[in-house]
Amino acid sequence: MKILIINGPNLNLLGRREPGIYGSDTFEDYFAQLQEEQSDIHLEYFQSNVEGAIVDRLHQAGFGKDANLSEGECHPDGGMVDGIVLNAGAYTHTSVAIHDAIKAISIPVIEVHISNVHQREEFRHHSFISPAAAGIIVGFGLNGYRLAIEGLKEMIEEE
Repeated sequence: MKILIINGPNLNLLGRREPGIYGSDTFEDYFAQLQEEQSDIHLEYFQSNVEGAIVDRLHQAGFGKDANLSEGECHPDGGMVDGIVLNAGAYTHTSVAIHDAIKAISIPVIEVHISNVHQREEFRHHSFISPAAAGIIVGFGLNGYRLAIEGLKEMIEEE
């Protein structure tokens, strides 16, 4: 089983950006822990601050080399996965393109937010991702990624 974690804009700054909200651990350190804990599955990680790159990676996850991307944009193994954990960051609240990319693929996507976005600014209360996602995990810190992986494993095994 292969699960892809996609992080959107500014999540490359975890551990340095607003530690009171996001904690002091880097995602790379947390990802190494996840890989140890989830040794029964293959985990991949992709982060981009660019909306189009996230859309392209979602296409690759669903369609592999048939995603009509140039050779340089394609993941070496075709990029297909069984499930996706997506923290689209600020694009959650703005991106119809990411919503449409999720709808275009048949892979389950779990939307994750480190903070409880409903306790934050009003503009963070609406998600364009949620209607396309198979599930949503909000406000459990980095542990939300582990919870999403566990949920995906159950979904995928039931299929």
